Amino acid sequence: MITVNPLEVEGMHYTAVTVELPKTNLLVISNEVGYIMCGALDVDLLNKVLADRKVIAGRATGVKTIDELLHAPLQKITDASKAYGWKPGMTGKDALLKIA
Repeated sequence: MITVNPLEVEGMHYTAVTVELPKTNLLVISNEVGYIMCGALDVDLLNKVLADRKVIAGRATGVKTIDELLHAPLQKITDASKAYGWKPGMTGKDALLKIA
């Protein structure tokens, strides 16, 4: 099943997507600037192979719900996200608010 819902974080609007897969969920929270995602995100691919696209993205691991993704520390971020003040270890919520 795929679920797409609007998500409000401190008055800012995002889209939350959950894709239920066998034995795992794919989780994404995005807006028009960038996104955070569960451990399925290949940050190295974005930084190396797709570097010219300057994708703003971060990955949190060990999360099973959208709420956990919001509150988990980002384990890895793209190089382009650093321009927005993103740092590994910041929460997904804090990162999203920087691209609001």
